[in-house]
Amino acid sequence: MRFSRLFIPTTKENPSDAVLPSHQFLVRGGFVNQEGAGLYNFMPLGKIVLDKIRTIVKEELDNAGCNEVQLSFVTPMSLWDRSGRAEDMGKEMLRIQDRHQNDFVLSPTNEEAMVEMVKNRVKSYKDLPVNLYQINTKFRDEARPRYGILRGREFLMKDGYSFHASKEDMVREFDLMEQTYKKIFTRLGLDFRVVNADSGAIGGTGSKEFHVLADSGEDTIIVCQDCDYGDNIEIIYFDEEEVFKVNELTYEQLQTTEVTRKCGCGGKLSFKKGIEVGHIFQLGDKYSSALEAHFSDENGKPKPFEMATFGIGVSRLVASVIEQNHDEVGCIWTKSTAPYLVDVIVSNAKKEDELEVGMKIYENLKNAGISTIIDDRNGKKDTYGFKMGDFKLIGFPYAVVVGKQLKDGLVEIIDRKTLEKQEVEIDKVTQTLVELNS
Repeated sequence: MRFSRLFIPTTKENPSDAVLPSHQFLVRGGFVNQEGAGLYNFMPLGKIVLDKIRTIVKEELDNAGCNEVQLSFVTPMSLWDRSGRAEDMGKEMLRIQDRHQNDFVLSPTNEEAMVEMVKNRVKSYKDLPVNLYQINTKFRDEARPRYGILRGREFLMKDGYSFHASKEDMVREFDLMEQTYKKIFTRLGLDFRVVNADSGAIGGTGSKEFHVLADSGEDTIIVCQDCDYGDNIEIIYFDEEEVFKVNELTYEQLQTTEVTRKCGCGGKLSFKKGIEVGHIFQLGDKYSSALEAHFSDENGKPKPFEMATFGIGVSRLVASVIEQNHDEVGCIWTKSTAPYLVDVIVSNAKKEDELEVGMKIYENLKNAGISTIIDDRNGKKDTYGFKMGDFKLIGFPYAVVVGKQLKDGLVEIIDRKTLEKQEVEIDKVTQTLVELNS
């Protein structure tokens, strides 16, 4: 793609309400723009990143045997009344009426609707288990939407629901989804932790959260440095001398706060700040019983489904990547989430020799399967410094600079994460970047 043909409205000005790096840089870098309180549009670069994350989520879920569906964003209020959750969700659930005064909600989650899809269609234990998921729009009317797309009112969410003939099989699927989620977040290049958590309004008997570690995280988690143990601080009960308002401590304060007790493995426990990006729940028969969704067991008797539910904040992950990967001047995308891996910067696109070499490198990289954009802009403001500023702000993993070294048959490759530069012969650029990306 040519930079000159892609809609990338970068700016130097921070949004007036932006306090987090992801909010600042995603708006300034031309990834998203605000439509209203907690409402954001994804512009071309943002949509590319969103789709890359969505693809990784889908690939791993499909590999685990899940089935993708798509439910209506608008759900009849009667389903929520029957499950008894209408009051639990409170004002976060946006209620609407159609022209006939029928009551509906903009779906904040879809346990009820998915049960209705399976009800009377999966009739026998022989048809189980079933794991259905969607990657679809959700709406929660947050009282104080903030932090850009990290905590908006409308967002893209992966929500999955599994149906089982026994609790044992439900737990097996729960464990499988935990491993599947770990694969997803690992492929995204994220440093994350899995912790035990409170089930909240979703309900059920057990749940786990997946947290991306970041200074700006709203949640405080406690983790072991020697094993996989982790808990959300909200469900931990400390001895009397250990009681303090941990959630009110800053990230810096947490690093110097000692946890006096040890993990069960004997390892040292420590506090971290995390951004919740995934949550999985063991539901039991909470929803199937309430909605009278049954199957016939081995003896021909009707039984409610055992259920589990699994969520990932797909659009939240866009911001979470940047909260964990940025510097003072812009984004630093992981290789699997970057809108383009390489930015070929033609220092002066009005010079035919520079543009010609830049286009040659661009085509060679594309032919090698490396996603590449070429900055061929040639307006008055499109100086080398301006293009470098956009490269750092947007956060492509690598830049290839075609400029003053061209007379010697050389170009520069710049690593966005370290800003280290290396001079490379023109005919070795593709090979060098293939090696860097391996």
